[in-house]
Amino acid sequence: MRIARLESETDFESWRGHARALLCDRVPPEDVTWQVGEAQDSLFAILDSPAPPSDPDYKPRVSKRFLADAKLALCHRDEGRFALLYRLIHRMQETPDLLSNAVDDDVIRLAALVKSVSRDRHKMRAFVRFRAVKGENDAFVAWFEPEHRIVEENAPFFVRRFANMTWSILTPERSAHYDRRELR
Repeated sequence: MRIARLESETDFESWRGHARALLCDRVPPEDVTWQVGEAQDSLFAILDSPAPPSDPDYKPRVSKRFLADAKLALCHRDEGRFALLYRLIHRMQETPDLLSNAVDDDVIRLAALVKSVSRDRHKMRAFVRFRAVKGENDAFVAWFEPEHRIVEENAPFFVRRFANMTWSILTPERSAHYDRRELR
């Protein structure tokens, strides 16, 4: 059993690195447990950061479409999303056109995750309304309750759209702050 640990719920780069290393080591999906946050004491092998592949010559094949969908799917709150994505990418090594199989259960589930996150992302862009902060010159704040973890994914849109404003978007879990120079 291999445990791949990610720093956050939306840590796409670490997920991608772990997936690449696991694929190069030919680890089947059922032998991987995905964990977010601090490592728990375990008898199993923990991969805090992606290990160097045991077969550096092996190059996993992944479509750009899958990577874009995976990045969005990681924003979903579904607890099984890491395993689903690794299972898909593992299967794609043998079946490169897997994503075109519209009746495959994993492909259907991925499409549902992406659609739900995309809808939530659109709602945030359409319905966030900034209000002036009393006593602060040119400072604005907005409140939004997203269904999924989309604040980091969506924040660059607001930087481009409101580049000449100092603003904060507050949500129950995360916040984004922009001071006309830096996004935090």
